[in-house]
Amino acid sequence: MIRKAMRLLLAAPLALSVLAVPAATQAQDTELQTAEEIVAAMQPGWNLGNTLDAMCCSPGADETAWGNPRVDDTFFNDIKAEGFNSVRIPVSWGTRTGPAPDYTIEPATMDRVQQIVDYALEADLYVMINTHHDSWQWIEHVADPEQHDAVMAQYSATWTQISETFKDYPQELMFEPINEVGFSGWGPGTERDHELIGELNSSFHEIVRASGGNNADRLLVLPTIRTGSDPGDMNALAAQIEALDDPMLAATTHNYGFFPFSANLAGYPSYNEEVQNFLEEDFQRQVDTFVSQGVPVIIGEYSLHDNYENRVERGEALKFFEHFGYLARTSGITTMWWDNGRHYDRYKREWRDQEQFDYISTAWTTRSGTASTDNVYVDASDKIQDQSVTLNLNGLEFEKVKYGNTTLRAGRDFTFEGATLTIKAKMLKSILDDREIGTSGQLKVYFSDGMPWKLNFINSEDVVIEDATGTNTGLTIPTAFNGDRLSMLESVYADGTAAGSIGWTTFPGFWEDFRPDYENGAILLTKQYLDALKDGEQADLTFYFWGGQTLSYTVVRSGETVTGSVA
Repeated sequence: MIRKAMRLLLAAPLALSVLAVPAATQAQDTELQTAEEIVAAMQPGWNLGNTLDAMCCSPGADETAWGNPRVDDTFFNDIKAEGFNSVRIPVSWGTRTGPAPDYTIEPATMDRVQQIVDYALEADLYVMINTHHDSWQWIEHVADPEQHDAVMAQYSATWTQISETFKDYPQELMFEPINEVGFSGWGPGTERDHELIGELNSSFHEIVRASGGNNADRLLVLPTIRTGSDPGDMNALAAQIEALDDPMLAATTHNYGFFPFSANLAGYPSYNEEVQNFLEEDFQRQVDTFVSQGVPVIIGEYSLHDNYENRVERGEALKFFEHFGYLARTSGITTMWWDNGRHYDRYKREWRDQEQFDYISTAWTTRSGTASTDNVYVDASDKIQDQSVTLNLNGLEFEKVKYGNTTLRAGRDFTFEGATLTIKAKMLKSILDDREIGTSGQLKVYFSDGMPWKLNFINSEDVVIEDATGTNTGLTIPTAFNGDRLSMLESVYADGTAAGSIGWTTFPGFWEDFRPDYENGAILLTKQYLDALKDGEQADLTFYFWGGQTLSYTVVRSGETVTGSVA
């Protein structure tokens, strides 16, 4: 609490000037910046992922090793123009470091890191650099008593060199000691884990502060175990920050949402109330543990699980990003979007998914309304009926519905009561006049602020699957989707236990264990899933589709032969 009071005392005389001056201008006067002010001015942030961190994993690998172009002196101007105020630059140093006892970082590598940092600073961005894949390549071996001293020596040498190189840089540059380090697997840390990361954080703090120059009061961003937000891990970091008694410290965590939703497994294909509550509680814990005590928080990475574009239904993903942005804004927590090249095309200098970015950037300032679904499946074999969805107003007001440039008329084309929007059958006939399976019509629902929500009405019929034979390399199940889409799969043995590669859930992972092939009309059960099945024992499968249909199927693996049958 003393630390919090000191921060508030330092910040109070600056309140009026902070409100009146743009963030980029504030950053020029380092003497006026508290840790809270720096972190607040960083929002929103972006990650230069899979670039300097890509030096980690093969001989001679450089920043282009994982498919991204070299960063030039104009790149960060474009990132700044997209609305970002900070960039996290992950760096892997280990493969560019010489042997003991000096552990000298290659001069060319340090020069290149310095050049990229300069580019970002010149674009008026706050910058955070770290040690990235070093965490799992060598730093985590500090837990081995036989390697402990050697690891600490290399760690100390690494941060001594980084500190010396950047000690005269302005306060817009900050240091993060390590990325997602863990010593006993994923999950909450043990007491020993907390001791080890505490040692790493303390050593880092001592090295940087002793190096002089602007490092004496540079913002240092300390992580939890695995950069997670488990209460015990955050409490351990909070205690360490309190003990260090340094007002220029921030805490950092990472956030990829509720894992079963983020990876679409364990029966969580939707951004439902349970998934939403998980995220809300996560933010609140960070507020209670850090922010309310005067310790600013940077979520140094956030997104959904890698390849979520194929795993998570699009509308459900948009709901997550909209809600995440709202919670960050109202919690006073700065966030840095993880982008390894999947989002911003660094060759074309444009977003690969502009609408997704629009949802994310809109959430920086306001909410957007959503709905219970973005796809409504209309039976193409039957007479068209009225179709209803529930709107999530998110504190906004419903305004209108449009079909192209035409605004629909209330009463005639739709009704809106409570939170239920009902599109009349007559209106649907006009947009689904061609009842061909798979064709669709789109309406846009507008609210008093934020993004409009797209509603796709799709002509569909019952999904049909067929028997199949194959090998354990993969079973291709012929499937007539008939306009529908696959949601999830349940897989059990006769006794009700999980059948597949994930023993703790009866719902295997979308894409890794099974995946749809809409273009070729098939569902693929992958080698990973099939290899995990008990030899000769029948697995009972239930396929769930977004249109509401479920289909039963059985699979038996006998050696390398796999047989699938409609149940």
